[in-house]
Amino acid sequence: MTGAFDTRPAIRRAILYSLDSSLASSLARELTKCGCLTESAAGTAPEQADIVFCPSARPVLREALHLFPGTPVVVVSRLPEVDGWLDALEEGAADYCAPPFETMQIRWLLETHAGSPRSMAAA
Repeated sequence: MTGAFDTRPAIRRAILYSLDSSLASSLARELTKCGCLTESAAGTAPEQADIVFCPSARPVLREALHLFPGTPVVVVSRLPEVDGWLDALEEGAADYCAPPFETMQIRWLLETHAGSPRSMAAA
């Protein structure tokens, strides 16, 4: 049947921007479980992503927001503090998360912030 909608979920692409290796590895494992492709980057913007994860350091967050305009940036911190979360949101982050990462938490972040822009673009 032609013109039928494809009900398979769109493959999302996540950039792990300037995250230290242990955080990046742990987060990448959960993103992969959610069917998300991951790529690590620092300093420059690789191909467009559906979502970006970066550390809570303000200069890195600002750089990520600049390099990935229009892409949701989620701050990752080992120390989940309300003040840090609020500061990140005020800077422009879409959300904030901390380890231990759980598949349900990561799936929620992807569905909430990454949506399915590739399928919407085709509409």
